Amino acid sequence: MLLVGCCGWCLGRQRYYTSFDVVELQETFYDMPDEDKLRSLRGEAPEGFRFTMKAWQAVTHPPGSPTWRRARRRVPEELAGRYGNLRTTKENLEAWEIVASAARALRAALVVVQTPPSFGASEENARQARDFFEAVRTRDFLIGWEPRGSWLRSPELIERVIGSLDGIVHVVDPFRAWPAVEREVVYFRLHGIGRGEVNYKYRYTDQDLEALCSKVRGALQASRDVYVMFNNVYMRDDAARFSSLCKGAADAK
Repeated sequence: MLLVGCCGWCLGRQRYYTSFDVVELQETFYDMPDEDKLRSLRGEAPEGFRFTMKAWQAVTHPPGSPTWRRARRRVPEELAGRYGNLRTTKENLEAWEIVASAARALRAALVVVQTPPSFGASEENARQARDFFEAVRTRDFLIGWEPRGSWLRSPELIERVIGSLDGIVHVVDPFRAWPAVEREVVYFRLHGIGRGEVNYKYRYTDQDLEALCSKVRGALQASRDVYVMFNNVYMRDDAARFSSLCKGAADAK
């Protein structure tokens, strides 16, 4: 099945529910997830609508990272070195348990774990990532790892990290990379084309969306579900155009 949505609410929620199949919540990244709010969201959404969410940055981004500037609540300063970068410290695993509990309240299909470019491809970081994913994987939801930076040039290292770990999906932008490990679920996050790893101001052309549809058809040959999540300034319009172009053709594969 092809599922099309956006990374964040780009419409009022009631309109969004009737326009798209899935939303990826972003507020769960910047601040500790609010379990009650997520349970309420799940309750208001129509049957069959899917939620995914981005993991709290305490797990992935050290407290000195620029993304923490938007956080309303920070981790204790004296423990800052024990958070982020997929550490398996007591503090980081406790932060993950907050994420996991929130994901269960939301009944999230997948939690995106996005590591920063500073957590680059290396033997040490690969070992650290594998230890983390081994410790936290669950049957309650899928975990989607989106490694950034130099990992894009090291698919073989990504395969070594998650290749034998069921329930861990390699999240990619299909215009820049392809999943290093084949799974029953594919999760694409689209950040624009050109200008490095992200180009949020990019508006996808009709030719881009046709090429994306072709990629999706290929992915559906080997996978049960393919998520296509737009994460650019024009995500509402681009996602709607892509859905109109590709939905029927992809579902009729």
